[in-house]
Amino acid sequence: MGLPQVVLGLVNGAFYAMLSLGLAVIFGLLNVINFAHGAQFMMGAFVAWMLLAWGGIGYWPALVLAPLIVGFTGILMERFLIRRLQGLDHLYGLLLTFGLALVIEGLFRRQFGSSGLPYAPPAELTGAPVDLGFMFLPKYRLWVVAAALIVSLATWLVIEKTRLGATLRAATENAPLVQAFGVNVPRMVTLTYAAGVALAALAGVLAAPIYSVNPQMGSNLIITVFAVVVIGGMGSILGSVVTGFALGLVEGLTKVFYPEAAATVIFVIMAIVLLARPAGLFGKA
Repeated sequence: MGLPQVVLGLVNGAFYAMLSLGLAVIFGLLNVINFAHGAQFMMGAFVAWMLLAWGGIGYWPALVLAPLIVGFTGILMERFLIRRLQGLDHLYGLLLTFGLALVIEGLFRRQFGSSGLPYAPPAELTGAPVDLGFMFLPKYRLWVVAAALIVSLATWLVIEKTRLGATLRAATENAPLVQAFGVNVPRMVTLTYAAGVALAALAGVLAAPIYSVNPQMGSNLIITVFAVVVIGGMGSILGSVVTGFALGLVEGLTKVFYPEAAATVIFVIMAIVLLARPAGLFGKA
């Protein structure tokens, strides 16, 4: 009886992992606490809805187009706003991105209202659910878990195992030296922020058929996602992915054995981790 809740917790964990992954990329490589991440997740879902409703462009092209469009807004944000805070305390970046999140959410609420808009999954992922033996899982939710795993693993491999990732990490440690080797560090920083934003938008497209597309969908998740990032370790790519999926499962188990604590269990774990290991489970002091 409890296994379906655990599997559904894994689906939530997929979104936690993807959103915390984008946050970890931005913080780890740019040193910016991006509180607008939830709003950018919501923008990804809305762009997918607008592509379908206004342009007749379906789900599969939206998986590519929506992250590119929202990622471009991230380029503008970094170039004209966030870059001005370089070298200042983290608090300034947090306040700026928090304000941007409020503005973005307010604009979408004014245009589309607060009620949710439906977004149907693609025909290929509808129909008879998959029989897992102990439950029937809709094909689309299975696809979400698989897609989140693939994207998370690919992002980790790029940052940790490639020449590009090594250059990005070196630029965070000693930007003048990396620039002396002919690397355009400001452009790299801008594109890295855009990539983190695009990851949030991709998660938004994946979430659109599961949750109703509404302006509050990002703010409902972002606090939990920040807790996931803190538990995994700020800036830790691997920590964000592992912790995101693990905490989704923990949340699912809690709904089975003690439903009243399901909404707070992640924050209790965060408090315990911060007391025992302030840098997070995978983070560095």
